[in-house]
Order: sequence, then structure tokens, then C-alpha cells
Amino acid sequence: MKRFSSLFLALGAAMTLSPAIGLAAQAQQLAATTPIAAPIEKTGQSGGTDSSTCGNVNLAAGQLVRVTEPFAALNFEVQSQGDYTLLITGPEGFKECVFAHNYDGGIIQSPGLLTQGEYRLYVGDRRGESHPYTLSISQ
Repeated sequence: MKRFSSLFLALGAAMTLSPAIGLAAQAQQLAATTPIAAPIEKTGQSGGTDSSTCGNVNLAAGQLVRVTEPFAALNFEVQSQGDYTLLITGPEGFKECVFAHNYDGGIIQSPGLLTQGEYRLYVGDRRGESHPYTLSISQ
């Protein structure tokens, strides 16, 4: 009969669970799956270290929206301070950047008709600053 050390068993268990832990981390980022019955609100910090044409964003903190319908009318709204932006990326190279403007009260509103697929939303900042934000998603 072979005996295994507790360290060996612990390492084996950790390697077996690591994919499940990764999936749990992804699930925590999940913002919405369509259809959306009630508006969803997420909070976070704008900005990040990844520079893009949509300001500095944090690519690791993006919210995921999974569109399961052929076409879904979704509304995204962001409220924050500073010179913040909303970057939306999706299937087939979809990329949209929306800036906060003074004439709209500094609130980003981005309604759109999206096709099936996964979309990521990032709240950036054009000045490289970081501020608390609220992201609302509704259908």
C-alpha cells in the first residue's frame, strides 16, 4: 500500500481546484446576462494602468455582459467624477468609447442594440485619475 504525504495531497487538491477558483473569479465579474429583468448597478474605481484611446482603463476590472438574444437593446449609464470614459468591447471587433461631457451633466449614457455575444465594459479616465463610479445596466 502506497502512502502519500499531506503536502503531496494538498498540492494535488490545489491543482484540481484552481480551474474552479478561476471560474469563481470570472463569475464575480459577471455584470449581466440578457434578458435583464431589473436594472443592475455595479460600483468600482475609474481609471487604470492600461492606456487606450479611451483613456486609462483597468482591463482586469471590466464588467462582463453576456447577450443571449439575437439583438438586445441595452442602456449603459455611468456616473463619476473627473474626465471619465466608458469603453465597450465585444465580438467581431466591436469597440465603442463614450466620453463624459459637461452638456449632459457629466453622466455617460450609451443606449445601443447589441448582437449575441460577450461584451466587456471598462470605466476609464482620460487624465489617469481614479474616482469611484456607478455603472447601471438596463434593458
